Amino acid sequence: MWSEPQPFVVSVSVKTRGCDGYPDEDSDESYNLSVSEGQAVLRSVTVWGALRGLESFSQLVYQDDYGSVSIIVDFPRFAFRGLLLDTSRHYLPLHAILKTLDAMAYSKFNVFHWHIVDDPSFPYQSRTFPDLSNKGAFHPFTHVYTQSDVMRVIEHARMRGIRVIPEFDSPGHTQSWGKGQPNLLTPCYKGDVPSGSFGPVDPTVDTTYKFMESLLKEVKFVFPDSYVHLGGDEVSFACWQSNPNVRTFMEKMGFGKDFTKLESFYMERTSIVWQDVFDYHERVRLLPDTVLEIWKGETYQAELSRMTKAGHRVLLSAPWYINHISYGQDWRNSYAVQPQNFSGTEEQKKLVIGGEVAMWGEYVDATNLNPRLWPRACAAAERLWSDEEKTLNADLAFPRLEKFRCELLRRGIQAEPLFVGHCKHEYDGL
Repeated sequence: MWSEPQPFVVSVSVKTRGCDGYPDEDSDESYNLSVSEGQAVLRSVTVWGALRGLESFSQLVYQDDYGSVSIIVDFPRFAFRGLLLDTSRHYLPLHAILKTLDAMAYSKFNVFHWHIVDDPSFPYQSRTFPDLSNKGAFHPFTHVYTQSDVMRVIEHARMRGIRVIPEFDSPGHTQSWGKGQPNLLTPCYKGDVPSGSFGPVDPTVDTTYKFMESLLKEVKFVFPDSYVHLGGDEVSFACWQSNPNVRTFMEKMGFGKDFTKLESFYMERTSIVWQDVFDYHERVRLLPDTVLEIWKGETYQAELSRMTKAGHRVLLSAPWYINHISYGQDWRNSYAVQPQNFSGTEEQKKLVIGGEVAMWGEYVDATNLNPRLWPRACAAAERLWSDEEKTLNADLAFPRLEKFRCELLRRGIQAEPLFVGHCKHEYDGL
């Protein structure tokens, strides 16, 4: 005889208030989830922990005829679990960014590193300096992020427990800036005559610092996170070296011919920067709370050792540049990364606060973003969330990742296949 199914009750208990706030680097994301016949009880200290627990619960739902009881006590290994999108090399429409934030929440990423501007374009629509996007974006109306767009991204992320950290990379990677801000970039010379081309930001004039102060004041007002990423990587010194005014300034400052000192002069006060700034550590007076991000892949273990020995907190990104693709199951390389496997004391290893997946945009736009990211990014997500000793075996991880790929498809995320096989919902929502 058929009987009406009984309702399943989910009870959520959060110890502290905070639904109206923003997640930050100290947010407690731990939770305790107990599932038994007919009910589930989720307890957490904060709403951010409740979000992580509800996500886990959503992935555990299945028909169990045995009435078994499951208890999960879960918390992240690292506080910073990021994903970088580059919206300068190819403009990503708003819906693509919001869809990425959804997938990030499914995977328990908690930081969106928005590399919003770079050499090719300046799509951020500034209130203070509107010409930056009017003249520096690919198109001043269709390929920009308005203040309303930015607010929507921040709120969409907040509701999923995700921080938004913008990056305004300088003094290099600023060609698009110069289109809308006269006298910001350094004029390059050919002999004694300007060549007509421009190099990095000119660090020798006061107007540069007044401009940067005004722009960053706006950025800090718009983006609520306590951090702004200021880049500092890949600065070419050739243009500075060619410019007679720059050479005169260096002599006056006692820099000689060492252009790393000039970059250091510009980069002294920062919050998060790429590792290049630390590579000149003997000449840079970085603030003690500066966070350094490692992006060069060859020697990242040695860099981890050096940076943490100097007392800096560190983010690891180098082994997770997943815009680099190869044939086969390259997610296994990401899964094998051990962020604290370097020469150093236990105190040094505590200074590794996490890492992030990077999806640079040279060959990525909205048409191929999701298949490039997912589920490959999930390998890094598990490495950054889970206990390393219990998740080192990629063969054991494969069926979980394969199942999760099917779950992403069911939720409308166009995740690429891992190997031969088929998901029930493979074409749903595509």
